[in-house]
Amino acid sequence: MDKLLSLTFIGLSRGAVYSAFALALVLIWRAARIVNFAQGAMAVATAYAAYSVTKATDSYWLGFVAALVGGLVLGALVERGVMRFVDHSAPLNNVIVALGVVLVITAIVGMIYGNQFLPFEGPFDQRPLMVGGTGLLSPYDLFVLGTVLLIVVLLALLFTRTPVGLRMRASAFAPEVSRLLGVNVAGMLTLGWALAAAVGAVGGMLVIPTELGLHPHAMDLVFVSAFTAAVVGGLDSPVGAVIGGIFVGLVLTYSTGYIASDITPVAILVLLLVVLLVRPGGLFSTTAARHV
Repeated sequence: MDKLLSLTFIGLSRGAVYSAFALALVLIWRAARIVNFAQGAMAVATAYAAYSVTKATDSYWLGFVAALVGGLVLGALVERGVMRFVDHSAPLNNVIVALGVVLVITAIVGMIYGNQFLPFEGPFDQRPLMVGGTGLLSPYDLFVLGTVLLIVVLLALLFTRTPVGLRMRASAFAPEVSRLLGVNVAGMLTLGWALAAAVGAVGGMLVIPTELGLHPHAMDLVFVSAFTAAVVGGLDSPVGAVIGGIFVGLVLTYSTGYIASDITPVAILVLLLVVLLVRPGGLFSTTAARHV
């Protein structure tokens, strides 16, 4: 029983980290109807910027702000300089170009910082609080959960309570109609990419301190888990991304604790396959209206 309880809290901690990054994927999907496969590499680039600022100022929070601003700028640059010129008639074009962006970003940060793991500490203690001999959530886990909850609330308010959020969604679903109604579709897409990259930067800042350290490929496996979480919850649902992230974290933790750590990649793929076969739109997707 103690093992189950301990694994559950570990799974909640890991799931919250995946949720943070899955939110970035949901945001870009809601804003541009694109799955950004470069999200992980972009988050790593902003984390390196945060590392440089933190090392120069000895302040994690200044590095956090640098990552947030860097995400906004990098997202806008990728959309303006690359994705805007992609032919979106075939969905595979976006995937191929995004993978190209991954290679470019990974190469650049590797040339600047090298390929060794760099230490990247979080702002709070990561040792779990012990109650009756059982490890519960750590102060850092509580920080991650609070940050993820704040992001969900802000995104919900953005897309449901603000004119900008409604314009972003309209630009993604019906760009031609939105243009006729006077919406700056190009500006909304740029804003969507910038916000998604900023949320991804926050996700990276939450994830990397829990890993071995900062590395050009530090987010590769995290991206796979976060993508699975976004698909499980539904790419159009921020709340679904959070719940999907928690679910993925629990599944991976139970698989590691009760079977073997080597089974983790298989568990992710099996979970992704089951969801795509049973409910492709995700567990929290809405029923689409059928056009006659």
